[in-house]
Amino acid sequence: MNPSTVVPLGNPQLVASGSEPAANLEAGQWLDDLADGLSEHGWVSLDVQDLLGRELLDALASEVTILDRSNAMKRAGIGRGSDPVRDRSVRRDKIAWLQGVSAPQAALFRFLDELRLGLNQRLFLGLKRFESHYATYHPGDFYRKHVDSFQGRASRVVSLVLYLNDGWHSVDGGELQIFNRENDAEVCAQVLPEAGRMVVFLSEEIPHEVMPAHRTRHSLACWFRQDEIPLPL
Repeated sequence: MNPSTVVPLGNPQLVASGSEPAANLEAGQWLDDLADGLSEHGWVSLDVQDLLGRELLDALASEVTILDRSNAMKRAGIGRGSDPVRDRSVRRDKIAWLQGVSAPQAALFRFLDELRLGLNQRLFLGLKRFESHYATYHPGDFYRKHVDSFQGRASRVVSLVLYLNDGWHSVDGGELQIFNRENDAEVCAQVLPEAGRMVVFLSEEIPHEVMPAHRTRHSLACWFRQDEIPLPL
């Protein structure tokens, strides 16, 4: 596996974008690294600043900041179906769904579709589509430990989180805490939500948790799905 791929095991480790080289930009190599990490461990973390480009990351960060400041984001819920429960003891972030209509979103969607096709080619996952939203955590916000999909639903199969926060430090909190899929009491790693850091994991298998943020924290989440038509989340 390329050293740009971070899959810390054993004692919990803190993953920051400066802790290893950026993703290998050779044609397809970053997808090889990503597929290897998913296959071997169920999750992988990559620094994709060079892959996506600073201009796109800045544009996405600007877009979610404007949505947040204009109160265009909605409180996120938990559960499946058209009427999710908004339980602030479990989840406190706000979200806004992406439609691919702006130039930054269109560029991001091209990247996500390349990723979808690359995973299908390497892991034969049969991913047919994806959905994505921005997420904002204000100071004190968190999301308790959970998995992104129920076993056997063939809906959300692969999850992705891309972070959009410049100058993030461990004292700022808001880490993504990742648990061992074989023992969900064991923490595998904590990932700092720094700009350009991307985490990809198997939706049904990897428990994860967003630790309380101490400053405003922006990201976008994406789920790659096997179903052809929208089903209850």
